[in-house]
Amino acid sequence: MVMNLVELDRGVIAFTDPNPRFGRSNVGLVIDADGLTVFDTTATPTNGAAVHRSIVELTAELELQLKRVVLSSSRIPFSGGGQPFWAAGFYGTEVTSDQLDAPPNHDAFRRLLPEHAVSYGNDFVTRPITHTVSEPAWLTPAALALPLPGESAANLVLQLPAANVVFAGALGSFGVTPLLHDGYPTAWIESLQHLSELGSIVLPGHGPPGGPADIADLIGYLEAIIAADGAVERMAPGPWDTWTDRRFDPINIERASALERGIDEVPVALLQMLGFS
Repeated sequence: MVMNLVELDRGVIAFTDPNPRFGRSNVGLVIDADGLTVFDTTATPTNGAAVHRSIVELTAELELQLKRVVLSSSRIPFSGGGQPFWAAGFYGTEVTSDQLDAPPNHDAFRRLLPEHAVSYGNDFVTRPITHTVSEPAWLTPAALALPLPGESAANLVLQLPAANVVFAGALGSFGVTPLLHDGYPTAWIESLQHLSELGSIVLPGHGPPGGPADIADLIGYLEAIIAADGAVERMAPGPWDTWTDRRFDPINIERASALERGIDEVPVALLQMLGFS
């Protein structure tokens, strides 16, 4: 795996995939006097190990401890590479903790991310959360963790005020269609509006670093799936026409429509994609 290393500010690093799509997710790194903080872990142990090696090489002369890993979501693109970071404390919301405590569904992982299928053998496990974050909390003097809903009932973002940077993780998807199988699009829109006030540089979970214009495009996509009212053919055109992973449109539209009718359940379209229906 080859990832681009992008310095967003002094001590604020992004590891990004040069060919972003769903499952090829980004990792953030904060280097400060308190130690090293990693944000998300990629989708697989192999990719997580590659990022871990890069971090060790990058910070070797600093002699700082890798203290914590912050997970924006329990979803496999963000949590699947946690094994190489096992010795660190893992931070996430209570929702993320509960979901990672559940037995992994290896078949679902392999069908959702076929390019990574070999990584999800029956012995694959994710690292459980060791520290839950249920309200805004300073994890270090440089990094403020903020629970926000959207992609799930409770995601976690990391604001770095001095750098004017925010690590959005699962709440950010720039040029890559998000997967909204049990999330909440209306709450996601509100969280993105708040996110735009947290920093002018945004590292999404998928896609290149961006800013307010990219957040506006993602808000537009979420508004479009709501307005489609359950029908893919009513999906409005927009910047998302050139995004990758449009296979998720039917799932996202079905989910948004069900919620508008007061039904909170996993879309049939996702179960069909995963071969469970």
